[in-house]
Amino acid sequence: MFKNNKYPKTLLLSAAIGSVGLGLSFQASADQYSDAAKKWVNESFKNSTLSKEEQMKEMEWFIQAAKQFRGMDINVVSETIATHEYESKVLAEAFSEITGINLTHTLIQEGDVIEKLQTQMQSGRNIYDGWVNDSDLIGTHFRYGKVMPVEDIMNGEGKDLTLPTLDLDDFIGLDFTTGPDGKLYQLPDQQFANLYWFRADWFEREDLKKQFMDIYGYELGVPVNWSAYEDIAEFFSVHVKEIDGERVYGHMDYGKKDPSLGWRFTDAWFSMAGAGDKGLPNGLPVDEWGIRVNECHPVGASVSRGGATNGPAAVYATTKYVDWLEKYAPPEAPGMTFSEAGPVPAQGNVAQQIFWYTAFTASMIEEGLPVVNEDGTPKWRMAPSPRGPYWEEGMKLGYQDVGSWTFMKSTPEKRRLAAWLYAQFTVSKTVSLEKTIAGLTPIRESDIESDAMTKMAPKLGGLVEFYRSPARVQWSPTGTNVPDYPKLAQLWWQYIAQAASGEATPQEALDGLAQAQDRVMERLERANVMPNCGPKLNEPRDPQYWLDQPGAPKKKLDNEKPKGKTVRYEELLKTWEEARES
Repeated sequence: MFKNNKYPKTLLLSAAIGSVGLGLSFQASADQYSDAAKKWVNESFKNSTLSKEEQMKEMEWFIQAAKQFRGMDINVVSETIATHEYESKVLAEAFSEITGINLTHTLIQEGDVIEKLQTQMQSGRNIYDGWVNDSDLIGTHFRYGKVMPVEDIMNGEGKDLTLPTLDLDDFIGLDFTTGPDGKLYQLPDQQFANLYWFRADWFEREDLKKQFMDIYGYELGVPVNWSAYEDIAEFFSVHVKEIDGERVYGHMDYGKKDPSLGWRFTDAWFSMAGAGDKGLPNGLPVDEWGIRVNECHPVGASVSRGGATNGPAAVYATTKYVDWLEKYAPPEAPGMTFSEAGPVPAQGNVAQQIFWYTAFTASMIEEGLPVVNEDGTPKWRMAPSPRGPYWEEGMKLGYQDVGSWTFMKSTPEKRRLAAWLYAQFTVSKTVSLEKTIAGLTPIRESDIESDAMTKMAPKLGGLVEFYRSPARVQWSPTGTNVPDYPKLAQLWWQYIAQAASGEATPQEALDGLAQAQDRVMERLERANVMPNCGPKLNEPRDPQYWLDQPGAPKKKLDNEKPKGKTVRYEELLKTWEEARES
């Protein structure tokens, strides 16, 4: 694993700052930036795992490192989420005042980020100097060779412009931004997971617990498997129906034909069901998209080529998605997109959601919401996702979004290096804890373990406990098996929509998706556009051959609904704590 111990731990500052002959104007300039740093540290970056003195040393380093870039106009871009809004509104201004670099941090939709990134990759025209780009593109970046790996910047052109206190060992997501060659390509900037969400107050009601036990024969609690999730969904939608005079539902999801329907699956629904192979952070040789690799070369997505995109486990997962959406979600859910469905649980009539992003945490703890108590504590909790019947120990269990700083080779070196300074500023220990508090998307172990997060934990519904738990390693982004994320990701929503609308059966929709993925990879192979580990597709053969092999694709189970299993939330937290201590 890439370590940071090859970089100096001590801060080397020029002794020449106060030298005779530098002149009063230089001194005034130095004072201007130091005064700005002092102001920002004292007023805006009060929460930090560093002491004030250590924060000022980091800021002085940035002041010195930025000298050659002062007065430059630098442009970076990211998608629009709370963390990046904080960076755009607060950190960009702070960086500009402290360094003298005029930094503009633009916010656009995720799809637009990918589209503009593709344009720069293909045209070589510099659009942005730095990008916060999902690590889901790690396989793309590794194969096309258009990205300047962060590790190469640190060892080469940016060696003297790499923050000595960057402390890469403190980052929790480096495995996700490292290519098959072992090289660090991107620097994590924010992370959030896809977890299970539930109304803890309802789950603790004695009348509901008794009713559930009478019907299903086991305790109402956090579902460990999909069987229990389905039983709980049916329980609230069909048997309970109303709580305090309000119609309630046991499940929430969305189904509109829209690009966000693709994320609903690639983030990473099949892995939760157990469709891929064992392996962390992603299954090998078959990943959660159902793509098989041989060494590092993608060889197919269809079962006939050794893939699992249209295998029994994927069909099971898609069938459950369709059934639960139709039977147990609010009637408007099938016509909703991701952004429309996101706020619904906060309205107070949903009992649980199997596919819920922790990026919604901040919006779920606002005062006055039906899901928040008068004392500000949430009525809800988040917990690990339940697993499908094909899941085995040693597999990934869910998705984690890791927006990461990415730099293009087509960006002029001086502009790239100035943007590299800003990227480091946004993840530096001086500012990272305040950023974590603002957006609740932690990237550093030291921030997660801080006293500030301990104090916030009771109001965050399990977020801190999850990130402190050993379980978190089972949540990971799209891995390196996916050779061209933009081209392949756009196929998913089009084919999944066929199943969601009833236009095709889950098997038919996934057959189409698997074949479409194979066609894209065939074109990439023929065009020979990938200098590293491009696709080399297997010849199709009888699918039974592959189903008879160990691992994925997996044979259809005789019983896809074993008995439901739940665990008490308190017991879950206790097992996490014991695992941390051992």
